[in-house]
Amino acid sequence: MKICFKCNIEKPLSEFYKHPKMFDGHLNKCKECNKIDVRKNYRKNISHYKEYERSRTHLPHRLKLRGLTGDELLICHLPKTHLAYPTIKANSGQLKKIREPLKYKARMKSGNAIRDGRLTKQSCAWCGTNKNIHAHHEDYSKPLDVIWLCASHHSAVHHGRIKIYDNHD
Repeated sequence: MKICFKCNIEKPLSEFYKHPKMFDGHLNKCKECNKIDVRKNYRKNISHYKEYERSRTHLPHRLKLRGLTGDELLICHLPKTHLAYPTIKANSGQLKKIREPLKYKARMKSGNAIRDGRLTKQSCAWCGTNKNIHAHHEDYSKPLDVIWLCASHHSAVHHGRIKIYDNHD
């Protein structure tokens, strides 16, 4: 029998967690009081624990358990604070080729066409601005068939907030 220093109730040793550094091999706080303290600490530091759990999803052994192998192991979004972030950031160009090869090729071909003067940037098809213009591809297999959109309208098209095409299927 042992007394919990938190609730001051005498309980059997089975109600205490074992701890090798304690005199009798058990903590001085019962399991129920310990669980209450752990819950309070979790609620108090919830953002820390969420970030910690998010970063654990990108550990190599966890990625392998999800069936990812080789270069696919690097194709994930890591928080900038994660230890693997610099390596993945350095290889991001290679990863885009692997993850979405058709999209990557369309971007490269349209970028080269702009550089070579075969394609000319125009104003946003939605609002008419000339600032921060992107080439939007409706079909990645047609890399030079683009619609020019400013960054905000390009984002809106990809997130489904605006439609610029009439699909006649």
